[in-house]
Amino acid sequence: MAAAKRVFERIMRYIFDSSINIKERSFIVFSIAVLIALFAAVPCGLAMHEPPLATISTLVGALFFTAYVIISFKRKTIERAKIAISIIISFIFLPAMFFTNGGVEGGTPIWLLLGTIYISLILEGKLKVIMLVCEACVITACWLIGYAFPELVTGYSRRGNYFDSLAALFIVSGIIYTIISFQNSLYRKEEERKNVQRLFSQTATALANAIDAKDKYTHGHSSRVAEYSKKIAELAGKSPEECDEIYYVALLHDVGKIGVPEKIINKEGRLSPEELECIKQHPAMGAQILKSITEYPRLSVGAHFHHERYDGKGYPERLKGSDIPEVARIISVADSYDAMASKRSYRDPLPQDKVREQLIEGSGTQFDPKFANIMLHLIDLDTDYSMKERKDIQELSGRNEMLVEEHREEVSEGILLSSCLTCIDMKVSAGKSSARTPRASIVLFDSLDGLFHADEQGKKELVYYEYCEILFDGQCVNAGARKVESRPCEEKGPSLSAGEYRIEAVRVKDHARVRIFGADGAREYILALPDSSRYVYVGLTGAHCCISDVKVDRSGIQTGEDAIPRIAPKISYINEAAGDVPNVQVDGYRTESTKGIPVRDGTTISFHSKSLPTARLVWHCPSYVVFTSDDGTVGGGNYKEFSLVRLDGENWESGDAAENELLVDRQDFNGWDAWKRFNKEGFDSYISFSREGNTVISQTKNAGISIRNITKIKVRADEVYVALSGDQCALTGIKITQMGSTQT
Repeated sequence: MAAAKRVFERIMRYIFDSSINIKERSFIVFSIAVLIALFAAVPCGLAMHEPPLATISTLVGALFFTAYVIISFKRKTIERAKIAISIIISFIFLPAMFFTNGGVEGGTPIWLLLGTIYISLILEGKLKVIMLVCEACVITACWLIGYAFPELVTGYSRRGNYFDSLAALFIVSGIIYTIISFQNSLYRKEEERKNVQRLFSQTATALANAIDAKDKYTHGHSSRVAEYSKKIAELAGKSPEECDEIYYVALLHDVGKIGVPEKIINKEGRLSPEELECIKQHPAMGAQILKSITEYPRLSVGAHFHHERYDGKGYPERLKGSDIPEVARIISVADSYDAMASKRSYRDPLPQDKVREQLIEGSGTQFDPKFANIMLHLIDLDTDYSMKERKDIQELSGRNEMLVEEHREEVSEGILLSSCLTCIDMKVSAGKSSARTPRASIVLFDSLDGLFHADEQGKKELVYYEYCEILFDGQCVNAGARKVESRPCEEKGPSLSAGEYRIEAVRVKDHARVRIFGADGAREYILALPDSSRYVYVGLTGAHCCISDVKVDRSGIQTGEDAIPRIAPKISYINEAAGDVPNVQVDGYRTESTKGIPVRDGTTISFHSKSLPTARLVWHCPSYVVFTSDDGTVGGGNYKEFSLVRLDGENWESGDAAENELLVDRQDFNGWDAWKRFNKEGFDSYISFSREGNTVISQTKNAGISIRNITKIKVRADEVYVALSGDQCALTGIKITQMGSTQT
């Protein structure tokens, strides 16, 4: 009895465990109810002197059902079990009961309803509809066959009587009652849990906002750190439940700052030793505040240890390596990234490339290398620099309006253009001096921080490049574009009043198109950019004007190259003879790649690489990706990526599809300045592959960087491919050798 009681308690805990998917719990409830009914049917059959074959078939079915449910539960294959059991019940078990237990004259017509009940409650979507139709066909077929060929029923069982029907009605009614009762209880508790979760989320967010409000330089810091931490956790393979928990742990990681005086938090300049010591108390204070929250026990852990360093030089406990709780190691990377990418009292936000360099430098010392590598991957994917501090009204640097008296004395934060149409609505009115005509304009430029720079030092440090300035009165001043053409716009724009304007802008590769609509008409500008690698930002400015009510909307729909008339030749650095596959010019992070090359044991790829004139960073170099897809292209159907290796020695492995071991030797390496010169001058390279089963080994050596990557593929891949790509580089003369013979 004690053992049975423990089993029962365990089942009840599982059924009402809100952390487990409610559909899985419903499956267990239904399975238990059906099993009870089936086992109850066995003694009922014996009492009513059913034929042995009917009783035996019921017992065998019950035992099989029990074993299969237990195995599915332990192996976590419940989704597959739902489908398998629905098929077995509908097509095998219940029809067998029909013909061995009295047919239409017995209780089996009622038993046939079990299949319908099961499918309705357990399956979902199109599969549910298909199975219900099949179940209806099976029931109809049983009745018709039983009616047309009664000897198939009476030959194997006695003729039924009303006891069969009563027993079946009683048992099936009990199943329906049990399921409905449990379902109501489950959904009620689930709704209660959601309400509690919603309240907790709102409270946690309000608390995080209150913390950030103490520091005038941390606009939304906690929520951004929470988002970054969740993204890192997702790419690290954590479950959705773990990712949600990590989000809330990160959201409240700085809660201890409630106990730090605001004059210390907002102090301009360097902190005194006493003030620094006070700041260092906030992890312990945060842990003390959060330790009583039992819903998320790791909240206090994240608050307590997020300032520990991987090399043991952090605080408060000076933990080292894996001794630091994993959630704190994740938050540490996300927190540091946001601190570098956000404005502080002593500096402006750091550009993405500077942040990336800091993360690389801190990998293995300040940060866990695994999570630092994931953060680097997120930076690589963030081509439009959306992962940074944003003001409520970013285009006017957090203000409702922008007053520009002298020409370009103020320029808004840059609005990034992409191949998706960007619409900017705004109002322009007179400045302080109403006697002077307001003249609004936009500046198209590029810089590392997405901001306009007028001083020479800022231009140099942040690689500022100006394309042109377009005035709303129709004038255009070309600064660095190859060519600018202006014409009346034939497109019909929105209905606008005096002082209202709409800008529609799009950029595709080395061309951009800007349309400006006003109450007096519209004009279109086509720009031929100097290259396809730089970004294009739009800054709002003018002279003697006030700009207000700025709204930005991005369509999300990609614009094709033919949508912008070409006014200058295409910029190309690959105009030379191709090898076995076409040459590739990669203008940005993995914007282009070669077709997939099948990986065989003995495959070697040789090519020439040269970085583009705009390249200036270590990672502006070639890379290669090992993958599988239906058509052998990167991003094709059923695409799975196994590894991405850059020739500077960094790699990225995607998800759980493969395990990678990267071995990098820099013994003959002359430093990163020499590496960048090496790429600028251009070099011949090779990548060799060996393959045995699901293990692919790739090797290459360039400028003293020797790379060996071992990829162990963990999923089925009928064909494995490799493709060349990179960042701001031109790949030409690509030759493929298979087992000593050049591919033709």
